Amino acid sequence: MTDKGVQTLVRKFGGYRKARFPGLKILDWYIIKKFLGTYVFAIALIIVIVVIFDAVEKIDDFIELKAPLSKIITQYYFNFIPFFINQFSGLFTFIAVIFFTSKMAYQTEIIAILSSGVSFNRLMWPYFVSATAITLLSLSLNLVVIPAANARRVDFESQYFKKRQNQRYDEHIYRQIYPGTFAYIREYSGSSERARFLALEQFEGSSIVSSLEASDVQFDPETKRWSAPKYITRRFEGEKEIFETHQRLDTLINLEANELGRVEELIKTMNIVDLSRFIRQQKAKGSDQIAQFEVERQNRFAYPISTFILTLIGVSLSSRKVRGGTGLHIGIGIALCFSYILVSRFTEEFAKGGLLPAQISVWLPNLLYLCIGIYLYRKAPK
Repeated sequence: MTDKGVQTLVRKFGGYRKARFPGLKILDWYIIKKFLGTYVFAIALIIVIVVIFDAVEKIDDFIELKAPLSKIITQYYFNFIPFFINQFSGLFTFIAVIFFTSKMAYQTEIIAILSSGVSFNRLMWPYFVSATAITLLSLSLNLVVIPAANARRVDFESQYFKKRQNQRYDEHIYRQIYPGTFAYIREYSGSSERARFLALEQFEGSSIVSSLEASDVQFDPETKRWSAPKYITRRFEGEKEIFETHQRLDTLINLEANELGRVEELIKTMNIVDLSRFIRQQKAKGSDQIAQFEVERQNRFAYPISTFILTLIGVSLSSRKVRGGTGLHIGIGIALCFSYILVSRFTEEFAKGGLLPAQISVWLPNLLYLCIGIYLYRKAPK
């Protein structure tokens, strides 16, 4: 589009004549279509590539374990794709913004639009409308769709991936069931609901005061009761240990069946309501993994919101002509985006290590890059 063509378009439609929706002009739709079109094309292209490479890598498992094609498509890949879209949504939002905005800048369309009387603030409006659509998509995926998809995908992987068949439960399971009371379960099998060994230990401070131990125990997931033919109890009174043997164990433990699985996988299969309820339950039990759970919850909101920040940085960075062309814009943009991901992972470790609250650690990268975005916005051509 030539300078004269853009100026004519802006004067005729971009000034104050409305398009299909209130507040959106023809020029807005021109930018929105470029933004979302580039974003969808980039996501679709990378999904096709990833699915092909993933299928080639796992084809041996599919064939050896006789996975039905219908399940491969519907239970695995249909549930894998939403996770992948959301995982790289921020990166491809950034790339899409930089790619087409830089192209507009080098075709002098940005200059023509600004010269026609449209302010840079007004030019940002269609970008943020597009970012809002992507953010809402990411939020819906994060809060509802992906957890349910992860649960179905994990079930498929545990059945048809050799590496995952025996990895759903750790060999040694430690859980805090009450403040000061811990359960240790060894070699639990989800198919038979049996464990080779169970121990309940009661602590006062850092000292153990009593324990209950049993072998070959059966778990009832409905009643949460554990049963065994016999068990032993130990009581510690100073340096004295009192040892007793008992017949027939039938005890109730404050432990949900799903808590026996790997916790890092468990929380990723919970929607936001279940995750919030789970965190409250774990706080009541005095769990020492609250920080990890809270990081997961905060990330489900912080990552989608970063779409606005990355859009602001992308537009401000690529709306000016510089030596090096579009390639330089994309190179700088990708470096900034990957640095954002790196900083996010780094600050999460502060939360998991208890050095900072999760609410601060998870949102800190957004605040930091918002400052970078504001600085670039002030330097952008007006």
